Amino acid sequence: MTASHWCLVDAATLTLVLVIVTALAFDFTNGFHDTGNAMATSIATGALKPKVAVGLSAILNLVGAFLSVEVALTVTNAVVNLQDKSGAPKEELLADGGQALLLIILAGLVGGIVWNLFTWLYGLPSSSSHALLGGLVGSTMAGMGVSGVKWTGDGTKLDGVVGKILLPALISPTIAILVAAVGTWLVFRITNGVTERYRQQGFRWGQVGSASLVSLAHGTNDAQKTMGVMTLALIAAGVWTDTTSVPFWVKVSAATAIALGTWLGGWRIIRTLGKGLIDISPAQGMAAESSSAAVILSSSHLGFALSTTHVATGSILGSGVGKGAEVRWNIAGRMVAAWAITLPSAGFVGAVTWFIGDRIGGALGAVVIFLILAVLSTWMWVRSRRAPIGAHNVNDEWEGTPRVSSSPAAPGAPGAPGASGASAGAPPASPTPLVAPVVPATPPTDEPAPRPDAAAATGAPPSNGAAPTPAPVAPAAPAERPRDTVL
Repeated sequence: MTASHWCLVDAATLTLVLVIVTALAFDFTNGFHDTGNAMATSIATGALKPKVAVGLSAILNLVGAFLSVEVALTVTNAVVNLQDKSGAPKEELLADGGQALLLIILAGLVGGIVWNLFTWLYGLPSSSSHALLGGLVGSTMAGMGVSGVKWTGDGTKLDGVVGKILLPALISPTIAILVAAVGTWLVFRITNGVTERYRQQGFRWGQVGSASLVSLAHGTNDAQKTMGVMTLALIAAGVWTDTTSVPFWVKVSAATAIALGTWLGGWRIIRTLGKGLIDISPAQGMAAESSSAAVILSSSHLGFALSTTHVATGSILGSGVGKGAEVRWNIAGRMVAAWAITLPSAGFVGAVTWFIGDRIGGALGAVVIFLILAVLSTWMWVRSRRAPIGAHNVNDEWEGTPRVSSSPAAPGAPGAPGASGASAGAPPASPTPLVAPVVPATPPTDEPAPRPDAAAATGAPPSNGAAPTPAPVAPAAPAERPRDTVL
């Protein structure tokens, strides 16, 4: 075996390791990015405490990941021409230890992770599945040209970019809004005569059940995507040959990664879904979660791939419409804008990183791509710490997702530690509610206040010559605390 052959083997092996690590990193971001889909309403209504909710969701995602792997090896084949019908990689991509295919997969994963973290930073729920497929579309177009992408499929089923990404993005929220709106209206009509205390308690228990069902379905659907990408990389490198099964360690690692990400909790997105769209009640929460579960499970049974994020968001909006509650359509508009640019944004990152890796070439190109991902991820995490959201303040009254400031507050400046005011760009360091509490002007008393006569009220001296009684002075209203800016 020549030295050059050893170099090829080493390059492919190193690239394979980086692909596996990056795939698990994507699975991790998928977990915390999509926690809010199942648990945001349960947390917002108090049906579950924040940490209990994400812990329950993590367990159910872990269990769900082991329930089915039927479509794991064909997930990527729906939008890109990297595999044949059996799920095996195409022969022309297997040269040099599968280096060409591994580089495409690595760059696509980077595109998906960067978009997941960017939308998480700004508290915007978007589809992790669409981000992954978008990243792969971008890197495949860069590496194989436009012909490497399946745009419409073969016509026998909804497939390709149109069938798997564009149509679901339009149909998912629409169906969810209609189902949740009707469900919410029926819930309030049916329980109109029930005592409020029993009704709220029953709805909270209903929320726990429906949210658990959504978490289980999420683990079953989303973990398969990562398993499929990892198995495809193993087949490309010649480490695995069976195209009908997934290695057990791949199942365990993917299930663990998505569960850990869910347990970490994507608090920024949970806050937007639970507090940003509507002021949700337990009845609305149960209707929204039940609608999400019904739509997701029905679509899976019919073989129609819907985005869990789009369905959950549409259900929350529908629950507000069904009750006639105020809906913050400006927040919903930002979400829709994020959905619209998910595919091109993730695809752009995937294409750029592929070009960088291809220009450098070999294992060094793959290492540079991985380092770029590490730098961008660290940068976004550091920026998120300037306006932290966690279990301690996720349920504070909605005044907008805190704006991520471009630089830390200077000592003594408003919003800095020890300053008396609050910054418009970041919440206070202590877990203080975003809205200042209302302080009573005067303490209550059991004794009636003396009624001043007309002369005392005007400040004029009384007729008996006594000193004038000063007019009552209204207590000063507490200073209004500056509100956080909505993105």
